[in-house]
Amino acid sequence: MCGAGFSVSSETKTFDINLKIYNSNKMTTYNFAAIDLGATSGRVILATIADGRIQMEEIHRFADPIIQMQGHFYWDLPAIYKSVLEGLRIIAEKGVEIKSIGIDTWGVDFAFFGEDGAMLRLPYCYRDPHTVGAPEKLFERMPRKELYEKTGIQIMNFNSVFQLDTLRRNSCSALAAAKKILFIPDALAYLLTGESVTEYTIASTAQMIDPRTKQWDEDILKLLGLSAANFGRMVMPGEKIGTLSEEVQKLTGLGAVDVIAVASHDTGSAVAAVPAEDDKFAYLSSGTWSLMGVESQEPVISEESFALNFTNEGGIEGTIRVLKNICGMWLLERCREEWGAISYPQLISLAEQAEPFRSLINPDAAIFANPESMTEAIKEYCRATSQPEPAEVGEFVRCIFESLALRYRQVIEMLGRLSPVEIERLYVIGGGAKNDMLNQSTASATGLKVETGSSESTAIGNVMMQAKYAGVVDSIAAMRKMIRESLDDRKCYEPQQSELWQQAFEKYLKIYKEL
Repeated sequence: MCGAGFSVSSETKTFDINLKIYNSNKMTTYNFAAIDLGATSGRVILATIADGRIQMEEIHRFADPIIQMQGHFYWDLPAIYKSVLEGLRIIAEKGVEIKSIGIDTWGVDFAFFGEDGAMLRLPYCYRDPHTVGAPEKLFERMPRKELYEKTGIQIMNFNSVFQLDTLRRNSCSALAAAKKILFIPDALAYLLTGESVTEYTIASTAQMIDPRTKQWDEDILKLLGLSAANFGRMVMPGEKIGTLSEEVQKLTGLGAVDVIAVASHDTGSAVAAVPAEDDKFAYLSSGTWSLMGVESQEPVISEESFALNFTNEGGIEGTIRVLKNICGMWLLERCREEWGAISYPQLISLAEQAEPFRSLINPDAAIFANPESMTEAIKEYCRATSQPEPAEVGEFVRCIFESLALRYRQVIEMLGRLSPVEIERLYVIGGGAKNDMLNQSTASATGLKVETGSSESTAIGNVMMQAKYAGVVDSIAAMRKMIRESLDDRKCYEPQQSELWQQAFEKYLKIYKEL
C-alpha cells in the first residue's frame, strides 16, 4: 500500500511510526538516541520502541556550522560536539533511560588527534577548494584506473584520499603530528567514549578501502605516508564502540550508556531503511545530495563502472551500495538563501505555474559546486548552452526540479547497465520523499514507478541498527518488513506524459555539459 511516511507533528516534533516488533516480549520498552548530522544541520533524536510502535522525538536541532577562516572552510567540531551534549542532556532531564546511542554523518571528512588525545585542528569541510585539481596530482603516482580498481569508488576531488594527499603535499602540520585520523562520526564517538574506531561504512567513502576485503588498501596508505595504525580499529555496523566516559556522563546526566556503531555514513543508514520487499529496486536518497544506486552483495568494478564513474560504498550486513553521487537540493537551498523567506509550498506553487522545460541544466556541472551566487551560476549555464535564462523564482525552481529528474533518468539508465539485479521500481527516501512535484517528475522522466519511504530514513536506519544490537530485530530483512508494514501512508507515482519527457530528455542530453 502506498500513501506519505509517518505522521509528523510540527508542534511537538514527534514522529509516530507503527512498527510490528517481532520480539519475544512485545511489552518491553526500548529507548535509543540517534545523533543524525547532515551537511547543513544536526539533530539529537529520542526513539522509543514499545508494544509494536516506535516514536521518534526530535530533542534538539542545531546548525552544523562551517567557519570560513584564512582562505579555507572548516567544520566547527567543538560546537557540534557541544550541541550533541546538549541534546543528550535534555534526554537525561526527561528522565528517560536510553539503551544506546548511534551516530551518523556525511562522508569523507575527518579530524586529527595528537599523541595526548587532543584535537589538533578544525576539520576541513569537503567543499573547501584546496582539493581542486587534487586527483590529477595523485594520478601522477597512482593512475586513475588503478585507484578505482582498488577501491571501486567514484572519483570526486573531495574524497578523503585526495584531501589527505593535498594536506601531505602542503606539509600540513596537523597531519604530521596526528596519532589518529578519525572520520567525523568516529571523532564524535571518540569524544563521547574515549575509544578510537573506524566504522566501515564511513571509511568506505574515503577511497582507501578495498570493498572485497573491507579493509584498508596498504598500497594507498603507503602512497599517503600512512598505515592502518593511523586510524582506529575497524568496526562494522551493529558492533559496540564503547561506553560514555565518566566526563560525558557528568556533563549530560546520563549513565554508562553504550555507543553503538550504526551505518555511520548517513546514506548507509538511509538505505538500511528502504521499505523494499525484494532486491529488484533502486533507491534515491534525496536531500542536499542525491544518492542513486542499488544494493549488491558484491562490488561492481568493471571497465564500464569505471567509465561511468560509479561508486561502491559499504552497507550493513556486508552489502555494497553501488551508486552515484548527484547534486541534489543543494541547488535549491543555495537559491533560497538569495530569495529570502519563501516557504516550500510557495516555491512549488510558483514552479507549477512556470513554463515546463524552458531551461535545463546539468546539476553536476562544476559551476554549481560552491558558487557565490547559485542563481547567477544557473543563468551563466543557460547562456553558455543558448537557453533562456530563468528570471522568476518559479522558473528557477522548475528548472532545478526538471533537470534533477532528467539527471536521475540518465543515471538510472547507467545503473541498468551495471546492476546485478533488475530494477523494477525506485524508492525515494530522505527529505525528498515529501516533494510531490519532484517525485512525479522523476517517475515521468525515468518511466519507473516511484514509491516513497520515510523522510526520516536516516534516523530510522540509525535507530534500527541499535535495535538490532539490542536484539529487537535480527536482520535487515526483518527491519525492512517492520518499516514496510508500518508506513501505510507511503505514496506512489506512476509515469505520465512520456512523450513530453522523452523530448525533454533529448534536449537535456544536448545541453549536458561539464561547465
